[in-house]
Formats: sequence, structure tokens, C-alpha cells
Amino acid sequence: MDDATAKLWATQDRHVGDRERLFRAVADALDVDTVLYPGSYVDIAPSMIFDHVTYVDNDKRFPKFFSDQAGVREIISAQRDDDNFDVNPIHADYTTDLPIKDEAVDLLISLYAGFVSEHCTRYLKVGGTLLVNDSHGDASMASIDERYEFTGVITSRDSHYRFGAATLGGYFIPKRDEPITVERVRDLGRTIGYTKSAFAYLFTRTN
Repeated sequence: MDDATAKLWATQDRHVGDRERLFRAVADALDVDTVLYPGSYVDIAPSMIFDHVTYVDNDKRFPKFFSDQAGVREIISAQRDDDNFDVNPIHADYTTDLPIKDEAVDLLISLYAGFVSEHCTRYLKVGGTLLVNDSHGDASMASIDERYEFTGVITSRDSHYRFGAATLGGYFIPKRDEPITVERVRDLGRTIGYTKSAFAYLFTRTN
């Protein structure tokens, strides 16, 4: 791989293997084949686990990174037992129309990338899963989206991730007595203070 590819991946993977462990926990809990990762930058860890992943980002370094196809595949293949995977990069703003069919993917990833669920749920199959954290408020947004049912959490401890689906009723309860509305979440652009939180949340698209 060229030096630029190696440096960008080293910056992304500064906590070595952390994202791979995250996506492994997701894979252990779900049956996933196709993945859409808007706002991915150069986080190619999903491809270490899943076979068909589409990455979307508008950062100017994104196309240069993915143009080194051999280098990208080298990074991924080092963590897999097979070479049967495809990587589909799309250099675009995910809030625009993407060249993806509606209801085409099993897993939609929203991590530190804004309101992915608002713009990209259309590409997620009914019955598919949104993996989302609340750094920018997108988990809060999903929690009040009628298209979704809250079905699990990913907790983190000592760089290990675990899926859980018990006692979900304790999540998304604000510390302050305030309604969670689309307008409120958009205005904040970050997480609302909750009495209980997790590293990430899983929502199933129901309609």
C-alpha cells in the first residue's frame, strides 16, 4: 500500500482493532450481509467482518484513500480468513441522493456523523438494523422515529463490546423533564442527557 493509505488508516485505527471488535459484536448478534456506512471517512473495519459494504463520505482525502484498491484490500484481508468481499466507496454528501436502491441494505451505520438516520433510512430494508451512537444526537432522533423499534444496545468496557437486549426500558429517559422532539434534537446537535446510556444503540426498521 502507498504511504498515504497507511498513514490515514493508522490515524483511523489509533486504538488498534477497536472498531473491528465493535463490528464483531454486531455481527455476533445480527444476520448481516449488506452494509451502508455514511460518514465513514476511512473506517474500513466493517469490511473486516461483513462481505458487502458501501462507504460514503465527502472528505477530500476519501477518494485518494480508496483509489489505492490494493492497499485497502491488504488492510482488510489481514483481518479476514477469505478474500470474498467487496468495497464500494461513494465520494458524496450522504444528505444527497445516493446511487443506492431503496431498502437495499441490512445494516445502516451512524457513528459520529450527524443525522444519518434522517437521510439514509430509505436505503435500509424493513427488518434491517440501524447501528447508531448519540454523539451528535442521531440515536435520540431514531428513538422518536416511527419507522424504528429500539431493539438492543452495544455496551463497552475495557475495549470490549457486548450486545444486550434486556431491560431496554431504562434507556432514553431524559435527566431533565423535557420532551424529546425532532426540533429539540436538531437544535442541540448532540446527545440529550439520559439517566442511562450505552456506547451505541440498535434499532430495527419496522415500516
